[in-house]
Amino acid sequence: MSRRYYDLPSMTTLATFETAARHLSFKQAAQELSVTPGAVSHQIKALEEDTGIQLFERKHRGVDLTPEGEALFEALQVSFQRLSLVLKSIRAGDPDEVTTVGSTSAVASLWLSPSVVRFWQKHPDANVNQIVRDRVFHGASLPDLYIQYGRSQENGLEQTPLYRDQLVPVAAPNLAAQMEGCSLDELAQSRLIYLDCDDKSWTSWKSWFTKLGYHSPLPSGNTMNNFSVALQAAQEGAGVLLGWRRLISPLIESGALVVIGPHQLPAPHRFHLIGRPEAELSAAACQLKHWFLEEVSAFTDEYSSFKG
Repeated sequence: MSRRYYDLPSMTTLATFETAARHLSFKQAAQELSVTPGAVSHQIKALEEDTGIQLFERKHRGVDLTPEGEALFEALQVSFQRLSLVLKSIRAGDPDEVTTVGSTSAVASLWLSPSVVRFWQKHPDANVNQIVRDRVFHGASLPDLYIQYGRSQENGLEQTPLYRDQLVPVAAPNLAAQMEGCSLDELAQSRLIYLDCDDKSWTSWKSWFTKLGYHSPLPSGNTMNNFSVALQAAQEGAGVLLGWRRLISPLIESGALVVIGPHQLPAPHRFHLIGRPEAELSAAACQLKHWFLEEVSAFTDEYSSFKG
């Protein structure tokens, strides 16, 4: 039998394989596709027979991808993500003129939104849709560009390291004045504001103290699940918050929050600007990307060390 034009197996088998590989479960893939696990197994078997390649290792409690399966899954994930974004742009209309950019609420309010406003002032005809999400961007929900602390686990994306922030204790002016020059032990026993959010890559108070050599138990305190809310609580005197010196610099410069010296620690990860390779971005998205990089270069020379 003659092969199809692109010499590819059935798209049904490929789509079923991508779903099963993403979940590493035929049962969960069946739930997503609204079919039976047996139907998923049948499609995977058909794909393996068609390609002559074993894609999964069947185990007693599930399945794992073979090296060949991992390679195929990566290629399909990138292709499906690209197709999803193209369709989203087509449905929205005028795909070359609308750029989507995403970040957490804290990054949006403290840096990204003001930067987009400055971009609009210089390019008044530009259309930028901003997406704020306090969860990791992934899958079909990926914007054209987004700011993330640490690297993305998504395949096929260009990840430009921007800068590494400093983790410092901050508080409202009155509280910070009382604690200036305090020891780690004194700081640990103060009113701490804890952050408990879905993204576990953010450094916790416990990790921060441990890195600085303090290993005693920490007292309980106020817990927030959103960094922006925690910042507001700190400004109102609720306690001491672990802050990001560069990210919250607008609040420090305005005097709303004050750094409690002398303890600080470099963040374990850098902030990254993430998106599809420039060859796959629209001209408008490329223009916005270079705007962000120029803005970062204006406040840190660390980005310059990554270029070239």
